[in-house]
Amino acid sequence: MAITDKIYLKNHRQIASQLEANIPKGAFKGATLDLVFSGEGLTKLDDATQERVLDFAQDFLDCDCEDNPYCGHPERKFIRYLLELRAQGLGPDAIVDVMTDEYMLYAYPGDILSFLDQSVRTLEAVEALAGVEDDREMEEKAATAKRELSG
Repeated sequence: MAITDKIYLKNHRQIASQLEANIPKGAFKGATLDLVFSGEGLTKLDDATQERVLDFAQDFLDCDCEDNPYCGHPERKFIRYLLELRAQGLGPDAIVDVMTDEYMLYAYPGDILSFLDQSVRTLEAVEALAGVEDDREMEEKAATAKRELSG
């Protein structure tokens, strides 16, 4: 299960009430994206929520794909965002706090920790394979990224 499947709307009940609709808690679920990010849905939200939703849409849903937001780019951008927060030295609890403040999203810190651990293991595998293939440039890139995440 991808980390983006474990990212939830903060104040889910309040948002569902404002939209007068049942929506999934998952921020990247199709029905959530359809209802929350449609023009009509946005107008029903209070100003603070609307601002956070617009920030999220601008930062993660902005792509020119025909299938947007179902093209996979929003999830990849969000994963990059999580990795950048970790590279800045933030731990799982702080990452959750930042994404809640910035986008009204939350996740369980344990899920973030598992994602980060899995990311480090993936980089270790890339580094090892690059070494086997004698690709020093990729080996160094993977090692550098691993150090940034391991902090």
